[in-house]
Amino acid sequence: QVQLVESGGGLVQPGGSLRLSCVVSGSLFSINDMGWYRRAPGKQRELVASITRGGTTNYRNSVKGRFTISRDNAKNTVYLQMNSLEPEETAVYYCKLVPSKYLYWGQGTQVTVSS
Repeated sequence: QVQLVESGGGLVQPGGSLRLSCVVSGSLFSINDMGWYRRAPGKQRELVASITRGGTTNYRNSVKGRFTISRDNAKNTVYLQMNSLEPEETAVYYCKLVPSKYLYWGQGTQVTVSS
């Protein structure tokens, strides 16, 4: 059984920053690509950023240059540094093992961008 625990969300003003963390239990973390996803109110969940087990990163266009995904395989942890946040990025943020065969999701962490 894999467990994912996200943290680091909160209320931030537009233009502010947050750093999300996700700890993944078990042995699958270090051998799999990891992703950060988000679900905004009334919208579908979308992939925000991903990182391969070797550290290659990929971002959706809207967050390029503002968000940075990283991982620490020794700690089974993936991070998402989010800068210059925009109100439209208010959402619940989740991490997940990227391969579609893994259907494990954590509880997510709420990010609210508002003045």
